[in-house]
Amino acid sequence: MKKFNLTIYFLLLLLFPVCSYGQIEGEVLKPQNGKFLLKGGTVVTVTNGIMENTSVLLEDGKIKAIGTGIDAGDATVIDCTDHYVYPGMIDSGTRLGLVEVGSLAETQDYAEIGNVTPNMQALTAINPNSVAIPVTRVSGVTTALSVPSGGLFPGTAALINLNGYTPDQMYTGFKGIPMNFPTSARRGRWDRRSDEEIEKDAREALKNINEIWERATTYMKLEDADASLTYYPEMEQLAKAVRGDLPLLIEVNKAEDILKALEWIKEKEVKKAVLTGVSEGFRVAEKIADAGIAVITGPVLALPSRSSDRYDAAYSNPGKMHKAGVKVAIRTSDTENVRNLPFNAGFAAAYGMGKEEALKAITIVPAEIFGVDDHLGSIEEGKSATVFVADGDPFETKTQIKHVFIDGYKIPMTSRHIRLYQEFLERNPGLEK
Repeated sequence: MKKFNLTIYFLLLLLFPVCSYGQIEGEVLKPQNGKFLLKGGTVVTVTNGIMENTSVLLEDGKIKAIGTGIDAGDATVIDCTDHYVYPGMIDSGTRLGLVEVGSLAETQDYAEIGNVTPNMQALTAINPNSVAIPVTRVSGVTTALSVPSGGLFPGTAALINLNGYTPDQMYTGFKGIPMNFPTSARRGRWDRRSDEEIEKDAREALKNINEIWERATTYMKLEDADASLTYYPEMEQLAKAVRGDLPLLIEVNKAEDILKALEWIKEKEVKKAVLTGVSEGFRVAEKIADAGIAVITGPVLALPSRSSDRYDAAYSNPGKMHKAGVKVAIRTSDTENVRNLPFNAGFAAAYGMGKEEALKAITIVPAEIFGVDDHLGSIEEGKSATVFVADGDPFETKTQIKHVFIDGYKIPMTSRHIRLYQEFLERNPGLEK
């Protein structure tokens, strides 16, 4: 999945010089490891309520202690009076690290040639030096699921923390195999197919998926029987989803297609499945809840999927599913605007989900869905020191993120956007000659 070469690398250096996003007067700003005491703030733990005038000690990459009267010792003390400490936000579906310049094909690494490529690893393709990563993390979004796209089984998604020199350093414990479920909806306004043609294409695509799944099931059985197998990496990877080693992330949006996907999951006895997209989940929320399958929905900041829907259909979708009993996480499904995750959650909060549940939908709920809630998603002793400090509610645009920590590293509060703002705020030399 790697397309980058030296030519492209130097082209990117020309387009995005290093000094514009990480260097101030000759000094390169790097994440700082150490011992930190976040003193006297309001700690929003997510799982154990809100603690006022409370300190959080970060040491050896972990949350060492939470409370009052903590001995700072040799820790760097950060005064958090009148500020709030939150767990790092998690975006459950992005292309972060897989795209650099949208109009430059050589920097797009989210899709492979072929319809069935589950063996292609997003983690291998992620560019740790992506300009979009610092832009994202200074907004309090510290963790993201990078998802390949295109085809029926486009690759294997990976959950990353937004700090590290290599993809392996960024990896934080979850992989899943995306599957694009056949849709009976039109692909866009340009789609001129008749209703009959759309239905026929959907049937053929489902038939194709069934054949692929059967092939993967057979491969798994032969593998479990220690049979001699020829090199077949696609089926070797997909067999992990059949066996239940990796979850299947099923992208589906239209209400009728969601119901078909639920039937397919039951019929194929899929051991681990998560529905993603689910833009019309509110129409069949009870069915999803009855199936006991978690949902990753979004973007929330979107237009209604049908012209006949209310203007707020996308805004209220997460809340309606949550009220029906569905476990709901929120994603942006974006690259350069992953930073807008808290505002997607804010709209969900305002349109029926409520602030507390919307915050959970971008912290502890995705951590639980991905099976990483032992170290991410909330502020608890022993968990990863992946937190941020803000001067207000992160769902509000006026709020400023003051400090960000990822696995105990204090992240420099700079990005290409910030550097450009600083550069042109007071131009020197200015326009005058």
